[in-house]
Amino acid sequence: MITAPLALAVALGLAGCSSSEEDATAAAAEPTTRTVPTNLGEVEVPAEPVRVAALDNTSFATLKAMGVEPVAVPKDLLPATGYEDWAADEAIADVGTHRDPDFEALNAAEPDLIVGGYRFADHYDELTQIAPTIDVAPSADAEGGFVQALETQTRTLGEVLGASDVAQELVDALQAAEQEAADATGTETVFLASLTGGHVDNGTSRLAPLLEPLELRNVLPTQDEATAVHNDSGLAPETIAQLNPDWMILMDRDAAVGTEGAQAAQQVVADQQAWARTTFVTQDQIVYLPSDFYVTEGIQTYTAVYEQIADAFSAA
Repeated sequence: MITAPLALAVALGLAGCSSSEEDATAAAAEPTTRTVPTNLGEVEVPAEPVRVAALDNTSFATLKAMGVEPVAVPKDLLPATGYEDWAADEAIADVGTHRDPDFEALNAAEPDLIVGGYRFADHYDELTQIAPTIDVAPSADAEGGFVQALETQTRTLGEVLGASDVAQELVDALQAAEQEAADATGTETVFLASLTGGHVDNGTSRLAPLLEPLELRNVLPTQDEATAVHNDSGLAPETIAQLNPDWMILMDRDAAVGTEGAQAAQQVVADQQAWARTTFVTQDQIVYLPSDFYVTEGIQTYTAVYEQIADAFSAA
């Protein structure tokens, strides 16, 4: 005969076993991976990535906002401010730059997800040999353009990292800033400029995406690779003086990469005698982009720049 206390104990034991089995079954049923759309098609990634390698500089600020502490980054590509913790942390592997990547260091960091693309786009095949790699970097060639691609990048990272609420906040802020800039601007002409090696040159290849949601008219054509911001296109100051744009939007690449002995952008512009009578100089209609624009270019940067454009045009 089984006594009442013994029967109760057996029942509780069986119930406990049943509960444990159900928990185990439920855990086993949860997917360990998910498939996400990327610039290169669908990619299977961990459902809950823990060890993230951050290689795409356009995503650095977003990954930070989503609470990611990367296991590997290209430390020489980190902006001078805002990432001192990543740069100083010896536990975060330095994987070199896109020009000289250290794949061994990246492999040793044992990432379970690599956020690649942009400057590291050419190394996609090598990266996939180390860990699942996603290229969700923005591109002017993307459907809808670069700015729309920033939103897509942000939403995808939010999905992958379980931070969709953060992603939505970032997208909302960008859209609000875009609208503010669109309301403040019209069809004024603009010189999209880049300061490289002490020379103010055509910056269209890097800055044209800024104009996508605006009606501002660029006075210079889009550049090909041979005359991109890394090179001297031979643009003469007198050419810009003749075009006489209403505004100049200037990216200081020298400041972003720490060019030795570089002058401040404002001084370089002031020294251009050919521009003394141009509208953008006489009316003080120059927007100097954040000094780290060239090494950020993410959704937060574009949001800040649209706010800056809105303020400058509204005050003119």
